[in-house]
Amino acid sequence: MIETLLQPSVLFSALVAVAVFATLFTVLTPMLARNELKTRMKAVALERDEIRARERARLASDAERRRKSGGSLRQEQRTSIRQFVERLDLKRALADEKTLAKLKTAGFRGQNPLNVFLFMRFMLPFAGLAAAVFYIFVLGEFAKQPMVIKLFLCIVAAYAGFYAPNIYVSNRATKRKQAIQLAWPDALDLTLICVESGMSAEAAFRKVAEEIGTQSVDLAEELALTTAELSFLQERRTAYENLASRTGLESVKAMTQALTQAERYGTPIGQALRVLSQESRDMRLNEAEKKAAALPPKLTVPMILFFLPVLFAVILGPAAIKVMANGGILPH
Repeated sequence: MIETLLQPSVLFSALVAVAVFATLFTVLTPMLARNELKTRMKAVALERDEIRARERARLASDAERRRKSGGSLRQEQRTSIRQFVERLDLKRALADEKTLAKLKTAGFRGQNPLNVFLFMRFMLPFAGLAAAVFYIFVLGEFAKQPMVIKLFLCIVAAYAGFYAPNIYVSNRATKRKQAIQLAWPDALDLTLICVESGMSAEAAFRKVAEEIGTQSVDLAEELALTTAELSFLQERRTAYENLASRTGLESVKAMTQALTQAERYGTPIGQALRVLSQESRDMRLNEAEKKAAALPPKLTVPMILFFLPVLFAVILGPAAIKVMANGGILPH
């Protein structure tokens, strides 16, 4: 079998098959790729509809209260996960303000993601403990280890399941913040152009969300949601503060503070946006310079392991071959 596989015709056929597969994969992947921007904008549209419905319901309830007539809003049908979370009161036991803020920063909004997060945080410790017990005691792994070590491994698996949702949300929030930070200077430039051309804040955010979507879907989603909140919330300052809290970036917070100050005192916003755009661009350049400065220490170990042996082989190889051809090193 090995001789058959090493034949030139078989090797050539395998290389042709790999090349054909790679070609088909390269051609068909863009055709099968989903348009993530449209999906995320659709989710934002649903969030906008929820904000509109919530504000209309609040206004209707205020009107009913003023007329002193009873009335109640129709409650949504509760899912099984939501019923489970509410029955055990997991929100009070497993969630706090930092957890809610982290979920928003990671892009999970609404009650359903919170219910799923609490449900997974409650169930994964039992799942991890069951998997560890099955792996250690049923399959017989770590049979030579004492019982204390086995119990310790089971407890570690349960703790890993308990903190796994937090780790996932933290990683998701970090990646999302980095993606927004990279596109934020360009978004500020576009906002400055729109504002100086005479657009309102809502129109400027809507236009920037349409244009910046090809660079950062997350930022386009946040700007579109801010546009919806500016249209339906009572105070515009609340919409700006929500944008800053959802992104978790100081540069975004500075821009929202400038917008709030401009609307409160009537100060021009163009100069403030120009300064903030330059600061964000300088910050992005400084991050790139930090990464470039950190490359030499990171390349030290790969150079020692891979480059230096090859360099020594190239330099000393001809001399070693000549010495071996002459019968070795002759004694004096």
